[in-house]
Amino acid sequence: MSRLNLDDFSDLIERPDNGVRRDAEERRERQSVPPGALGRLDELATWLSAAQGACPVRAVERPRVVLFAGDHGVASLGVSARPAASAHTVVRSVLDGASPVAVLARSQGVPVRVVDAGLDCDPALLPEDVVRHRVRRGSGRIDVEDALTVAEAEAAVRLGVRIADEEADSGTDLVVLGDLSVGGTTPAAVLIAALCGTDASVVTGRGGAGIDDLAWMRKCAAIRDALRRARPVLGDQLELLAAVGGADLAALTGFLLQCAVRRLPVILDGVVASACALVAQRAAFRAPEWWLAGQSSGEPGQAKALDRMALNPLLDHGVTVGEGTGALLALPLVTAAAALAAELPERTDRRTETTRESGDE
Repeated sequence: MSRLNLDDFSDLIERPDNGVRRDAEERRERQSVPPGALGRLDELATWLSAAQGACPVRAVERPRVVLFAGDHGVASLGVSARPAASAHTVVRSVLDGASPVAVLARSQGVPVRVVDAGLDCDPALLPEDVVRHRVRRGSGRIDVEDALTVAEAEAAVRLGVRIADEEADSGTDLVVLGDLSVGGTTPAAVLIAALCGTDASVVTGRGGAGIDDLAWMRKCAAIRDALRRARPVLGDQLELLAAVGGADLAALTGFLLQCAVRRLPVILDGVVASACALVAQRAAFRAPEWWLAGQSSGEPGQAKALDRMALNPLLDHGVTVGEGTGALLALPLVTAAAALAAELPERTDRRTETTRESGDE
């Protein structure tokens, strides 16, 4: 098998249907509620209509939360509020229905799928359908070593592609995408800083669980060291993911690219998903047209990445918990936009009716 080239995705990804988008906009002009009165819901509806290639837009009937899980070796430096190699406890909380994303998904009737791309735990601790995809156990400490080998990075990207194909083939019509990781915001910040050409301090946040000032300084130093390792491989996305990413980040990147190939729209959650989206955009510039930014997490790196991709978050409620929670909170806005666009009646042109009636007489 020849080595995967992420740039090849650029030839496979088309834009959402602009003809359908224009049809949707014209239909909106004829509806009973004045254009603009529904604010951003109009924009969401036309985006979804173009993504579906359907006017009027179809209801979102089979959304799904997809979460990629992994542990990051850099967490051993104390850059996360959670202990290193403890992401499996976060996964268990989701599977047991006790985490915020699980509660919200249950309340909305949305199924949740968890994919272990690189957890650092005994596989026996979790169900077989979660751990069977694992590329490797944990990742290297990116400040001093590669997160993955290039072969492992390729395997992780191919895993993401495979999961996207499975979702598209099963009838999923909208994905809420997030991560379950410990230490994941650190490699995410490195990727964003490297691709945006910024310094570590500009993208270093406090993570989903929050860290104190000393931990923030350790995190900033680790990102700065990892950036020195990232810059020489900026020209190759696969090598970049191997050097300073992780199995879960590489899988997320492959998933996003293949969702765009399969015309499957995605709502992004926080900084990790946004960093992977930025890598995917580097490979295929049309890919971001298939994604929505669900929320602003407050992470400076996420804001930088979304600005680079021209994605405007739907919500800004200060939700930092991660796990796809913020993106799932945005899902009702998308479903509401679709329902309004599809079901609002068109205006009746009274003058046309009067003229027709006069002619009949």
